[in-house]
Amino acid sequence: MTRILIMSIVSLGALLFAANPHSKERGEMAAGTQSQTEPHTRAHGKGKTIVHSSDAKPYDQAEGLSLIEINISETFTGDIDGESTVRSLKFQRADKSASQVSMQRFSGKLGGRQGTFVLQGSENVENGKIKATWFVVPGSGTGGLSGLRGEGGFEGGFGKGSDVWLDYWFE
Repeated sequence: MTRILIMSIVSLGALLFAANPHSKERGEMAAGTQSQTEPHTRAHGKGKTIVHSSDAKPYDQAEGLSLIEINISETFTGDIDGESTVRSLKFQRADKSASQVSMQRFSGKLGGRQGTFVLQGSENVENGKIKATWFVVPGSGTGGLSGLRGEGGFEGGFGKGSDVWLDYWFE
């Protein structure tokens, strides 16, 4: 009886593991092999952005607090070399400090590879300076940048250009 109970528990565990969509190795387990995935090689890209145009339009205001949509056109130089259009939504306080979120499609070269990808960002503005973090939206890379993943950010004068970085890898 104990043997049957142990076999039933082991079988149930294997069945639940194989049915879990988050189990990376379920295909290998079913085939009787183990995963031999090598770690992704990471690279570090640095550059600068220059904002060429910026159009900000408030769409809701109350008591010195504003919600603003911003459209930006910018270029990147350095390891990250190309151009980008940015759409950002910003909450601005009466003292001009702000919190914002953004999406942008980069088109150009990264580490010598040509293509496009989308960055999703979270930015904070204080005393005329912006500091941000961003990540490459999974599945957004095209051309030579297909399979790109990464995270980084930027710092600089708001609307004036920034020092940027991106730690990235390819899947």
